[in-house]
Amino acid sequence: MNGLQLMGAARALPSRCVTNQQLSQQVDTTDEWVRTRTGIGQRYFCTKEESAVTLAAQAAQKALLASGVLPQQIGCVVCATLSSNKATPSMACQLQQLLGLPEEIPTLDVNAACSGFLYGVVTAAGLLESCGGEYALVVGAEQLSKLLDMTDRSTCVLFGDGAGAAVFKPDSGESLAPVLGCRGSDAIWAEAVGPVPSRIRMDGKAVFRFAVETVPWCVNKTLQKACLTLDQVDWVICHQANARILDHCIKKLQAPGEKFYQNIEFTGNTSAASIPILLGEMWEKGLLSPGQRLLCVGFGAGLTWAGLTLRVGQGKKGEKDNETAE
Repeated sequence: MNGLQLMGAARALPSRCVTNQQLSQQVDTTDEWVRTRTGIGQRYFCTKEESAVTLAAQAAQKALLASGVLPQQIGCVVCATLSSNKATPSMACQLQQLLGLPEEIPTLDVNAACSGFLYGVVTAAGLLESCGGEYALVVGAEQLSKLLDMTDRSTCVLFGDGAGAAVFKPDSGESLAPVLGCRGSDAIWAEAVGPVPSRIRMDGKAVFRFAVETVPWCVNKTLQKACLTLDQVDWVICHQANARILDHCIKKLQAPGEKFYQNIEFTGNTSAASIPILLGEMWEKGLLSPGQRLLCVGFGAGLTWAGLTLRVGQGKKGEKDNETAE
């Protein structure tokens, strides 16, 4: 599959920041307990005026500005989410209306949980190749706070809300090298129906074992498929689930830790929004330069995994967003 160039990326975080100390007033936990086990110090929860869709629209608008791409140039929209405000119309359809995007383009949502954004990128690449179009808009957005049981300290301390968006264009000179897969398991689950609102549940030990096994394998498999070595990659963009998982994977890969950009301390686990939030933050901080090669890896509920490579293209230089900066 032909590759994609990242032309611009942006993020949007809710206005309500929730620290570990604040959570300790609701559930039996402490800042030290959470940081030691997860590396998380805070996360963001939506207010009544905010939702996954409003955050998605904010991130998408900023990504278009960062890329210099006009709304009418977008050839497809793919949104990754498990917590949209509606079952239908999809988040992608809502964004088409909110952003004034062309009507004659494919728009759809995907749900592969924390791997969802990368599933969306691969889907967008296929849509551009089969349906035509100059650019793709891919968004990851979640409002996980509405799915949390605030009495369950094994989950409520982990997750946060947020959105990230990226604009891509086809790159025939590179390979996307997608590696996608699933091991059917309910180690992380949330019921979709019933009189009681859905709540996220997780077998933490099973997820940890899965992640420290799968992430290094996925990194190596993606590099092999792309005919690259880790030395030829400028950044590894990995789903932010748990700092201990990332540390184990870096050690197992015998990789330089500085290549693995992390922000989990400030955002928590935002599922499908995690990777595009990272990209948006790095774009804003000027850490992504034209020509750089990125290796992206996601893993999560399903249990799913995804890996692919990207090149950074020539979008507009990002400016730090003071409202969402840590």
